[in-house]
Amino acid sequence: MKSLTSLSAIAIALSAGMAQAQTLTISWWGYNGDKLDANIIQPFKEICGCDIVFETGNNADRLGKLAARGGAGIDVIYLADSFSQTGIEQGLFQEIDASRLPNLENIYDLARNPQGPYGPAYTIGRVGVVYDSARTEPLTSWNDLWRADLASSVTLPGITTTAGPMVVMLAGQHAGVDAFADADSAFAAIETLKANSAKNYNTGSEMVNLISTGEASVAVAQDFTFASLQAAVPTMVWADLAEGDIATLNTVNIPVGAENTDLAYQFIDFILSQEVQQINAEQGVDAPVNTGVTLTDEQAAAWTYGADAIASLNRVDYAQMNAAKGDWIERWNEIFGM
Repeated sequence: MKSLTSLSAIAIALSAGMAQAQTLTISWWGYNGDKLDANIIQPFKEICGCDIVFETGNNADRLGKLAARGGAGIDVIYLADSFSQTGIEQGLFQEIDASRLPNLENIYDLARNPQGPYGPAYTIGRVGVVYDSARTEPLTSWNDLWRADLASSVTLPGITTTAGPMVVMLAGQHAGVDAFADADSAFAAIETLKANSAKNYNTGSEMVNLISTGEASVAVAQDFTFASLQAAVPTMVWADLAEGDIATLNTVNIPVGAENTDLAYQFIDFILSQEVQQINAEQGVDAPVNTGVTLTDEQAAAWTYGADAIASLNRVDYAQMNAAKGDWIERWNEIFGM
């Protein structure tokens, strides 16, 4: 008969083995993969003793796969807020138990529950205009995207990306209309803008490549790509637009079919921690939402950083946008092709 001591040792070993056998499945973009692996994945694996696997791709593709599986197959999903709003409307995400995320107390109010009782934002970013100052005169307004001197020089985000539908809204503003109320006028302005379009992009890395190879010198871009852009083309500048930039919130949610909910909560709380948020901000990965992060002026220059900067951003009504998006996608594809 085995002793109680030996049985306890076996139980402990089995428990450890079970913990190590757990696999956290994360759905995300894969952008800045090397830095995210060093700053988040490897440190978290040491903490949890688990394996981590990924499903990568753009927002639309990954959300579509999750919906096709009925909310199963993923433990944590990273999405831009327009897409997480769609997931919420489709019933794909669990409501969040805030008591299981202690670091929620340390992040900006806007990031805590930006879409009701669902996942927090781990970064608050912005969509704006970037340009190569060595090749292009400064842009000071969204309307400058239509300038005659920018023929075949602008790379626009594809319509199914985070920023794509925002281009339609901006085209409406350029035409003097509300794109939600008068899509015809907005897309007439998009048709005019096509003359300045070099090629649409669907991922951040594709956009950086278009700029670095000289195929485009101007882009409608999200700020998380700016460090990579400047590394590739040091003369890239973030435009100071009179109308201001547009807010984007990247969220993390736990799908309804998650198999490892405890690990998912542990992971989300980890990425909201001051330590993770600090190193990601310093290395040009993501803008911080943790109020304990302190950046130098140089480090902060690329980010939407601090309460004042967050308050200055233009917000989007994503429920209204999502209702219009199907029609907008069809119209966009008629102009640019599939």
